[in-house]
Amino acid sequence: MSGESEARPRPGSWGELLGRRYRGVTVVLSGGVALYAVNVYLTTSLLPNAVDEIGGMSLYAWAMTSFLVASVFTSMLVSRTVNRRGPRRSYWIALALFGVGSLIAAAAPVMAVLLLGRILQGLAGGLLAGLGFAVVRQALPSHLWQRSLGLMSAMWGVGNVLGPILGGLFAQFGQWRLAFVLLAVASGGVALLVRRSMPATTGGGTADPLPLPALVLLGLSAAAVSVASVVSGRLPAVALIVVAAVLVLAFLLRERSASATVLPDVTYRRGTPLKWLYLSVAVLAVGSTVETFLPLFGQRVGSLSPLPAGLLGASLSWGWSIAQIVSSGLTGPRIARLQRILGPLLLAAGLAGYAVLQAADPGPVRIVGWFAVLLVAGSGIGMAFAHWIPAAMRISPDTAESSKAAAGVNTTQLISNAFGSALAGLLVELGGPGVLGSARLLTGGYAALSLVGVLVTVVALRTARRTRESAPRERAAATV
Repeated sequence: MSGESEARPRPGSWGELLGRRYRGVTVVLSGGVALYAVNVYLTTSLLPNAVDEIGGMSLYAWAMTSFLVASVFTSMLVSRTVNRRGPRRSYWIALALFGVGSLIAAAAPVMAVLLLGRILQGLAGGLLAGLGFAVVRQALPSHLWQRSLGLMSAMWGVGNVLGPILGGLFAQFGQWRLAFVLLAVASGGVALLVRRSMPATTGGGTADPLPLPALVLLGLSAAAVSVASVVSGRLPAVALIVVAAVLVLAFLLRERSASATVLPDVTYRRGTPLKWLYLSVAVLAVGSTVETFLPLFGQRVGSLSPLPAGLLGASLSWGWSIAQIVSSGLTGPRIARLQRILGPLLLAAGLAGYAVLQAADPGPVRIVGWFAVLLVAGSGIGMAFAHWIPAAMRISPDTAESSKAAAGVNTTQLISNAFGSALAGLLVELGGPGVLGSARLLTGGYAALSLVGVLVTVVALRTARRTRESAPRERAAATV
């Protein structure tokens, strides 16, 4: 077992995964992630109209950051919840929280109440986004894992297609509140499917202790970046960024010495490629958060109505979804490595192109160019994501350890989304006072960050190769 290709079973067909035997399980696993993703991107399309009605422009970035920070906390409760409640009740708890949060957001008279609904949605979302990854190993045979993981990951892209379209339609007719009602109804529909497809038994294992101190450090750091985006004056903003950096450093030090950690223990072992793998995923996830502000840029810079502005954000996800689904079936070692490197490179090229194309009073040709370059950027995210999660599952021959490593990809994505959203709000504020300058600074800055992601990916692949060459033959299957 010395070749990477030997470690990779041939993936099952889409027909088998979506066939009668596994259809219910597949819909629930992917549907939970889709609810989370649709909610994220639908809200970005609705926020400009919601702010016009209930006010709270200074809290614009918080509507996303509060949701994402709450998601990070509950993502760490996934294994504990499944062990104690079982898959069926775990999904019901998450879906009930999601439905209640959606209804509160729908009825919000002011931004503070909307933020409360977003926090409840986030608490539910952290469970929904992680439950699929926690259950897939016991719900599906091993030859369908890669297809299923690819489908679940692609739901982020699908959500970024449906979310802006639905949000744009509701906003177009001045009915943004009904969009949240629709989310509540959808959560109820998935809850009905859970009863027929998910087992009620508990896992029977002991849940890992909750790394509360590390999570508090992460939450405070993300909050510091968010506050930096709304304070007046450059000096307070810089001070808060320094505080956030110190808190992140404290988090990393805590992780290396604590018995209960946010990421799997194997992440911090010397010579493992997992930390570089997570960092590569983090760069892609942070880059994707530009879509939080794309509908706003479309309306304020391009004078687009809510629906076309929502579709502007969706164009990034079209590339994401298509590339994710296509790439999940390309399993050759060389092709997989090439796509992981091309992913952040295409993301950087697309975001840089969008920044360059920003102009006051843009014509139709320039606006079409916005859609095209965002499609390229999304393709980069999709093709890289399709291979990082299966790579994490192969990081160790130990089943429990590999499951934690795969779940760590989801945790990393949620953490990175929280920080990316907060940082995006800060860059938009620093790029002002005009929205045009904000659009250029945000997308140009994230393009530069994505280029750093190319270097991180190369390091991850080289570390994995050295690990394979030095590992005993019986561990050679644990490859990236």
